[in-house]
Amino acid sequence: MGYIRELRKKIGTAPVIMVGACVLILNEKAQLLLQHRKDNKSWGLPGGAMELGESLEEVAVREMEEETGLTPTRLELFRTFSGKEFYYKYPHGDEVYNVVTVFICKNYEGSIKYDETEASDIRFFDLTDLPVRISPPDYPVIKDFLKTCN
Repeated sequence: MGYIRELRKKIGTAPVIMVGACVLILNEKAQLLLQHRKDNKSWGLPGGAMELGESLEEVAVREMEEETGLTPTRLELFRTFSGKEFYYKYPHGDEVYNVVTVFICKNYEGSIKYDETEASDIRFFDLTDLPVRISPPDYPVIKDFLKTCN
């Protein structure tokens, strides 16, 4: 998060528009991969902020590799989310209005391993048995995705 980190040095915790991407990773059993985030103690999707010069697909690939150890062999565009519902105040005080493009990944390579600085666990969940505590910015994304699965 170099770009956002540098921006924060100039503006502090004031609200910013943060553009990024996340990935709905599904295994062969159609289970969803979630990581248990250390910052807000909630389960969330792998994803993050865009760096200068990156495409949204590049963000999705980079974040997926960094946060899960998996490399996508194919990404499918799901949709882009934004608006008041995507305002979030991080536990350390930074405020953002997220503009997040979501990709679906059913084809990937590698072995699952998580970034221990950001997460305390990572695992697949049945879509009918997701954790109760979902990270606020990811909740509307997952809710919308589940509507397409019915």
